Amino acid sequence: MMKPYTGVANEGIERILELSADAHIRRRETERDSAEYYSLTGAIAAYGKTLALLTALQEREEFLAMIGGIETSASAAEVRWG
Repeated sequence: MMKPYTGVANEGIERILELSADAHIRRRETERDSAEYYSLTGAIAAYGKTLALLTALQEREEFLAMIGGIETSASAAEVRWG
């Protein structure tokens, strides 16, 4: 069962990917040793770290939901057979 806030996490991940792609495109258009180039490089790195965090949280929530379903099934079996 999907949690209601999983959709929000997916939207956040999609937005970070869009921002990162835009930053990559803008960085390709700038002079290599300019301040803007290094600023965009920092932004891209930050987007990458944020994306890693959001996906790890999303995977954790999915794992916990899966384990929760298993524990619930095990509890029901104990009640029936207990």
